[in-house]
Amino acid sequence: MTGQRQVNRRQILSGFGAGAVAAALGPWGVKGRVVLAQSQIDQAQVVGGKLFARSAPPARIGLVKGNDRRDIVYQALKHIEDEVLASIGDKKILIKPNFVSTRRDLCATHVDAVRGILDFLTPHHKGQIMIGESTAFGGGTHEGYVNYGYLALEKEYNVKLIDLNEQPWVYRYVFGKGHKPTPIRIISTFLDRDTYVISAARMKTHDRAVTTLSLKNVLLAAPLNDYKTNDKWLTHAEYNFSPKALLHFNMFHLAQEIYPDLGVIDGFVAMEGNGPVGGTPVDARVALASLDPLALDVLTTKLMGFDPGKIMYLTSLAEAGMGQGDLSKVTVLGTPAEECQFRFKPHERLIEPYGLS
Repeated sequence: MTGQRQVNRRQILSGFGAGAVAAALGPWGVKGRVVLAQSQIDQAQVVGGKLFARSAPPARIGLVKGNDRRDIVYQALKHIEDEVLASIGDKKILIKPNFVSTRRDLCATHVDAVRGILDFLTPHHKGQIMIGESTAFGGGTHEGYVNYGYLALEKEYNVKLIDLNEQPWVYRYVFGKGHKPTPIRIISTFLDRDTYVISAARMKTHDRAVTTLSLKNVLLAAPLNDYKTNDKWLTHAEYNFSPKALLHFNMFHLAQEIYPDLGVIDGFVAMEGNGPVGGTPVDARVALASLDPLALDVLTTKLMGFDPGKIMYLTSLAEAGMGQGDLSKVTVLGTPAEECQFRFKPHERLIEPYGLS
């Protein structure tokens, strides 16, 4: 069962705790491998003296192109309905939109994309659904809810809007300047195995990771911003634009414990150029959804016209078997992928270091 596979992956990854993970960052598309926790050794295969986790299974992605944002998000989820509903079980549901800034509509997950997710969920889930964000910029998460029209959702659905920056937190470590272990406050909600995390991201370019999609929306939201000190910046450590910037290592590292259960990408009006805040709109009119957020982000990156093999945190996660990185093992349901191919402009600072055009 898909849902059980997700639970097992989280159980395995939880064995890493806050420790650093040794993983080979090899060629794109090879079988994943990851050093396992001691308690999981009996599930591993011993090959050539090393322990290997099983390769990620094939993935399914709902992809829909159309003229109504809310509807295409809903339809993308309907293409994978049975497996999504089976994976939720009796968990609490958290929809995590992206408000990297609370003052520019184009950079945020549109409220109608969240409506599409809620239209899909509410016939099957009678409990209250949380919508939670932990913004990095602006006047706070609540300001984003006001500016982006989210307050109406509490009247339309059985949902509660929360500011994840006000939730309890625990310490973990990331790699800081000089590759030194640096303590970082992580919002406990993202570590709760009883919370089903839906990453509702907008399709955008990024100034350090080329694209920012469903995985990054959760991984870089997990560090706390208490509005006095913003720990999210600790994941960047050294502000450079190299394909091997520490940001990639830290996202891979955090993904050992923090990982969305379901990814949904709102690409109705996407962003190209100098994202994740200052880019320009692309009238793409697509929506995507998958229980494999890595496969989802790899396909979306490809549809945007970029080579996912150049993005180190994606290749690292694929190498470690934490999702499907081989598009030949991905089934697209709905609109054919070749009908949704674009050529997004990259962030201007990444053109030279990533060899983009």
